[in-house]
Amino acid sequence: MGDYIISCCSTADVTEEFLKEKNIEHICFHYYLDEVAYVDDLFKSMTPEDFYGAMVDGAMTRTSQVNADEFYSYFKVFLENGQDVIHLTLSSGISGVVNSARIAQKELSEEYPDRKIVVIDSLTASSGYGLLMDRLASFRDEGMSFDELVDWTNDHILNQNTWFFTTDLTFLIRGGRVSKLSGWFGTALNICPLMNINNEGKLIPRQKCRGKKMVKKAAVAQIKELIDGGEDYSENIFITHSVCYDDAREVADMLEAAFPHLKERIRIFDIGPTIGSHTGPGTVAIGFWGKPKEA
Repeated sequence: MGDYIISCCSTADVTEEFLKEKNIEHICFHYYLDEVAYVDDLFKSMTPEDFYGAMVDGAMTRTSQVNADEFYSYFKVFLENGQDVIHLTLSSGISGVVNSARIAQKELSEEYPDRKIVVIDSLTASSGYGLLMDRLASFRDEGMSFDELVDWTNDHILNQNTWFFTTDLTFLIRGGRVSKLSGWFGTALNICPLMNINNEGKLIPRQKCRGKKMVKKAAVAQIKELIDGGEDYSENIFITHSVCYDDAREVADMLEAAFPHLKERIRIFDIGPTIGSHTGPGTVAIGFWGKPKEA
């Protein structure tokens, strides 16, 4: 282990147990259900079923990013302990949280000139974000230095691919990501959009598929086309879902059959409240390593 820590936001959508296992630190976003404030604490204080059930029952949601003061207090603890910090934020294409982290970084770098603190825009979210942190933890444990890890991350961050699909347009419509008219036709025609996060870290619709069966096949086809090494791919794949485990498990089974040399069985996690506030239930996200993301 090095004398530095790696850190992420709660929007990496993994469990606290996973973060402890991998020795990854994290800081929590905030969310609101009908204007009642909660901490996105990896579903410790509220179950996924209760959160998404409240959304289905009509609760209005909104989210709040980590502010600069919170980052300042969070980072300072590590610096005072003599540890350097590499923190990866949620994608700048989804949130402005990287700016808050960099304000704190600048102030603390002046206060602790003998310590290193680097903030990196992950350009990803959810399953891809968790997968990225998993890779960095492995490199750190193998002895990669602080500077080497920063350089590797900057050189390879676009190789982290994340694809999403949803079987319920309700909350994309509510959040304005899909127009009401398009959403009405999409719902009537049982359209399930397939999306990915592009090279600017933005969520982009790529295909309109008729029904769950077709969108799952389309997602797997895209991954086969983009994944690093084709069927010989030997790294991890992470999947996250919003109370649709059976859909996530079916996709995982399809991918495990397509890529028999995976480093380990596909890990499946819940999509947390911050990301879930915008996607709603019925969403599956797949993170893998592949060709550099494009616009």
